[in-house]
Amino acid sequence: MGAARKMVVEVTSARGLMPKDGQGSANPYCVLDYDGQRKRTKVKTKDLDPNWNEKFEFLVPEDSMLPGDLEITIQNERNSGTGRRSSFLGRVVVPMSNIPNQPEPVKWYPLQKRGLFSHIKGDLGLRAWITVDKPSKAKDDKKENKKDEKEGGQTGKEGAGVETPKGEAGDEKPRGTKKEAKADKQPEPPRPNLITVPEADFTVKETNPDLGKAIDYKQHYDLVEQMTYLFVRVVRAQGLMGKYEEGKSDPYVRLTVGAVKTESKIIKSELNPEWNQIFAVGKDKIQGGTLELSVWDAGNASKDNFLGGLMFDLAEVPQRKPPENPLAPQWYKLEAKTGRGSVQGEIMVAIWWGTQADEVFPEAWHSDTGDHAHFRSKVYVLPKLWYLRVNIVEAQDLTWNDKSRLPELYIKAHVGPYQMLRSQIASVRSASPFWNEDLLFVAMEPFDDLLHILVQDRVGNKEEILGQVRIPLSTVEHRIDGHQVASRWYILEKEGGKGGGFLGRIHLRLSFDGGYHVMDESSNYISCTRPTAKQLWKPSVGVLELGIHGANNLLPMKTTTDNHGSTDAYCVAKYGPKWIRTRTIFESFNPRWNEQYAWEVYDPCTVVTVGVFDSRHAHSFPGDKMVTAKDLPVGKVRIRLSTLESDRVYTNSYPLLVVTPQGVKKMGELELAVRFSCASTLNLMHAYFQSQLPRMHFFYPLDPKHSETLRVAAMNIVALKLMRSEPPLRQEVVQFMLDTEAERWSMRRSKANYYRIMGVLNGVLAVMNWFSDICSWKSPVTTVLVHILLLILVWHPELLLPTIFLYMFLIGAWNYRFRSRTPPFMDAKLSQGQHIGDLDELEEEFNVVPANRAQEVLKHRYERLRGLAGRLQNALGELATTGERLHSLLSWRDPRATAIFVTFCLVTAIVLYVTPFQAVAVLLGVYVLRHPRFRDPLPAIPINFFNRLPSQSDRIL
Repeated sequence: MGAARKMVVEVTSARGLMPKDGQGSANPYCVLDYDGQRKRTKVKTKDLDPNWNEKFEFLVPEDSMLPGDLEITIQNERNSGTGRRSSFLGRVVVPMSNIPNQPEPVKWYPLQKRGLFSHIKGDLGLRAWITVDKPSKAKDDKKENKKDEKEGGQTGKEGAGVETPKGEAGDEKPRGTKKEAKADKQPEPPRPNLITVPEADFTVKETNPDLGKAIDYKQHYDLVEQMTYLFVRVVRAQGLMGKYEEGKSDPYVRLTVGAVKTESKIIKSELNPEWNQIFAVGKDKIQGGTLELSVWDAGNASKDNFLGGLMFDLAEVPQRKPPENPLAPQWYKLEAKTGRGSVQGEIMVAIWWGTQADEVFPEAWHSDTGDHAHFRSKVYVLPKLWYLRVNIVEAQDLTWNDKSRLPELYIKAHVGPYQMLRSQIASVRSASPFWNEDLLFVAMEPFDDLLHILVQDRVGNKEEILGQVRIPLSTVEHRIDGHQVASRWYILEKEGGKGGGFLGRIHLRLSFDGGYHVMDESSNYISCTRPTAKQLWKPSVGVLELGIHGANNLLPMKTTTDNHGSTDAYCVAKYGPKWIRTRTIFESFNPRWNEQYAWEVYDPCTVVTVGVFDSRHAHSFPGDKMVTAKDLPVGKVRIRLSTLESDRVYTNSYPLLVVTPQGVKKMGELELAVRFSCASTLNLMHAYFQSQLPRMHFFYPLDPKHSETLRVAAMNIVALKLMRSEPPLRQEVVQFMLDTEAERWSMRRSKANYYRIMGVLNGVLAVMNWFSDICSWKSPVTTVLVHILLLILVWHPELLLPTIFLYMFLIGAWNYRFRSRTPPFMDAKLSQGQHIGDLDELEEEFNVVPANRAQEVLKHRYERLRGLAGRLQNALGELATTGERLHSLLSWRDPRATAIFVTFCLVTAIVLYVTPFQAVAVLLGVYVLRHPRFRDPLPAIPINFFNRLPSQSDRIL
């Protein structure tokens, strides 16, 4: 038998209930309903703050996809002449997806109304959790173990019937203890079929960092905390002592500040070396009050020779703050160690206290980062991506080997090493086939690749190349609209180069389409919507500023040589074509970066992504053998800009969550400061009424079945480009940031989208239930008022639309008080990461493609099923997105959008009050039925506005 799931509900108390007995009190009791199971508490007489403290159990269906809510209704028992009657005091509906898998502190739920005119107040205190009973087999085993233990003990006393295996010395050791019996009966622990994660660990916490102290004259560091560094600039030395036969030395500089030691580069065979290096030592790592600077000769293979040194008192080191000019370096005479001979020469250095606002900070060697540029902070700006359209018109004068058969001709096209497309087989099977088919590729500036066109004939199961042509992409024409470009005939060449006779020619029309936006990320959390062509860009609407403070309580990501865990963490942030990477902090579970970056914002309805990674190259550099190791993701955070209020600084600590084969795991927390500033609120509001994608996407729409293929191609090009940068941003990092496997089938994501739909439909179901209550006369007063309202609207239909819009305005204005105060975050509960029914679901999600768990035929069917399920999953996600956007109209999740909508509702209500309803109906009908000639291919303003509303899609893990 499988494990039985139960829901335990503990009704503790209520407070502040509405008096219902006419004497300022009430006689409350609770009725609990779940999946046809009903329970009831005791009645508390004359008590507006009753305490029940009663516990109930409900059986939970085994089908984990079954929707269900726990509904608790508080009733007031009152006596009447015909018996006992009850009146409504309020109710609470708790979705099953919100119930944890372990007991938690009491939660207080505000009581909900049953109808529009219900007078309800108060809160209900509950504790609810899911439990899993062990299978009955385990109980039987336990009884059997106890029986065996009892029998073993008895037979042991009698000296017979006990199995006594011999040890190495031949001694007999009796068995039969309780623990050993359990180990024999059940050597492996049962596999859990339910994974639980504490809900409190996944919340966003507001932080109060000390901002603004590191401001420089350009105000670049007002979103991060000040970090004090000791800067040491080692310029050069002169007149050093030669230590080997040629009278030369290989000098380098060694800095020692407490436990921190570092060295400069070595200058070969030089007595007047020039280093020109800057070192930055964090004040938190400095122990002691002196800096020791010494010069050494590395020429001796056995031991370095001392060339001189000097000491600096850190209390006398000056402080420098921009915009002050850089501190001038000074010459210092090298001194010998006490009683250790003589030295000669002098060294030029500059020493000062500063912050990360210092202009030398990005290029300095950091005590917590290392002395290689591979681990310093960098900014990457990608070149523009273009869609390459290859229109294959026709071919002429083709020749093939077997003249006794008609050819099956098609075109195969390559761009770069990873993009290959093929056309359909020509319908005309002759020497002059005709296709008129478009093939789309993705290319990045500068256009160094070639377009390779192959004309092929399918002969049975083989392919025969009839000719080819290679076209440099740099020769292809650019266009920013849909105008027709000139076509051209190309002479086919023999495979492997020119030679032979005339092979025919092919008619092509080639163009780079700059009117599209080339997507390299999912449209659900897109970060840029601008077209490729720069002349089509619109002015920016604001600036996004991101302060990356640090991380807390990171888990160890690797094991060091001394068997201790360590993490070498760095952050990557992506918005539009600009990527940034912070410096790598070595061996710290609480790294502090305090780095600030900014992006131009052209569309407020976009998403910025920040990820944390563990470097696997902390002790290797490009070119080393260890460079093949992959950096591991720690977690990521997505923030939608439209959910941020303008010019407000959000300082929060976000949980870093990842999905593993064992469930959702919290890897630590990331502290960020975010600010979205806009120069013109009017321009920002105007962006909500524009189409999110460029005009070419609507005048010449792309085939939906090709869109995902183009996105994957663009993502691969971006990953390859960043991988070849110096220092590289590795491929696994780019794939994690762009969510490469977002389209792969996952039972967990399907459940998440399913429950998103149910969450959207809850409002509709609530209205239907309310209407059902009206029809069933559960509240006679409400039903009578609805009848009166119905008569008024029938006799005065012009009041219908104004009343609806005014009601929505009032709801939106009322919900303003309950708007979210924190940016959205990666939600484990929304992602169905806290309620995983079976580990096999996660094993399927993490299984490789193609699957390696079955035979070939079963593999094929399984992959086909996964592909179909993935499309259904995305369809459910789109449906959920539509409903969530409707809900966000009045929820103030996007403050500007809700402000626009409630203002529109108010204006519309006023206009409709003074405008005859018949005129409005006629105008609306004529507009809806207008001739196609008067229709714009671009989406209407309401559709543009609706498509820009936020949804929960960017919060799905």
